[in-house]
Amino acid sequence: MNIEQMKVVLKEILTTTDLTPCVVGHRGVGKTAGIIQVCRDINRSYIPLRLGQMEVGDLVGIPYRIDETMHWSRPAWWPADNAPPTIIHCDELNRAQQEDTLQAIFQFVEPPSQGQQRALHTHKLAPQHRVVVAINPPDGSYQVTPLDRALLDRMVVIQVETDADCWSQYAQQSDFDLAVRQFIGAHQHLLSLNNVSFDMNVEPSERAWEMVSILRRHCHFPKQLEMEVYSGVIGKEAAVAFLQWRNEQRLRPLTAADILQRWPMVAEQAEKQRDDIQAATIHELTTRLQQQTHLDKIEQDHLVAYIDILPRDMRFALVKSLLRIPPIAAILCQDKYDAAILDIIRNISRDTL
Repeated sequence: MNIEQMKVVLKEILTTTDLTPCVVGHRGVGKTAGIIQVCRDINRSYIPLRLGQMEVGDLVGIPYRIDETMHWSRPAWWPADNAPPTIIHCDELNRAQQEDTLQAIFQFVEPPSQGQQRALHTHKLAPQHRVVVAINPPDGSYQVTPLDRALLDRMVVIQVETDADCWSQYAQQSDFDLAVRQFIGAHQHLLSLNNVSFDMNVEPSERAWEMVSILRRHCHFPKQLEMEVYSGVIGKEAAVAFLQWRNEQRLRPLTAADILQRWPMVAEQAEKQRDDIQAATIHELTTRLQQQTHLDKIEQDHLVAYIDILPRDMRFALVKSLLRIPPIAAILCQDKYDAAILDIIRNISRDTL
């Protein structure tokens, strides 16, 4: 994705989740400038950490003793618990010169477990603060340390590539020299050399699928960016398979079993079905209820919940059909379903008269 698309994705992740984005791109592509711009756009303070220049003590603080207990002083850069929401930018993560520095920051970039706070050694980060990482790709072009799978598995990898159109807009807004802008407009291949695509070797894992679940539940990405975002969590192959499966599921009408037995899991899909697909679901549901007239209490609730999300005309037609099945009619006429069913039954009675 280009830098503008990266900013869209970052805003979603940093404002709706506690996950850690890891922006990967070649030198000069605009990673740091883009992150700073996002902080301004979402009204967050910004703290940069250049990990290539830091030692363990710069991260975890200096030890001191009170009586028989060892403590660690809070680093000067650490945002206070009552500070405004802040983005901590862990830059040059894979340029950490000492292995123990990389091991120390490992804990910090890991998203906190549910109900816990993000931590670095003994220090706890207040929940309003977030962390973002930026690195150059480990493709042999830079003096960087390859990141192991355990570390990559804890971040949402966002790969950013050079985009001439995107750069031209930035150059225009920043009032770059006209000759420079015109030259690059005519020689886009000279904007940046050797910035070829790279592969971070991201693979699926149990933790990665949990992160995809969090992203899908809380973030709203432009459709054209979903593939790239999920590829940075579970890898391209798994992301392709997942999105293809999801699209196929959307086109497949929900079954009667889905409605009656799996309603909480399919409710959103049911509400978004196209009318022709919805009609197929209604037809199968009606056919099944003509044969299976006994429903337990959960199935009854699911049936009424499905009726309640239907467009008015479809809701009216389905209830009219179900009222012709005496055991199902008895279920729909229960007092507890009045809010969803009563007006429909009244309208049907009026039409009959």
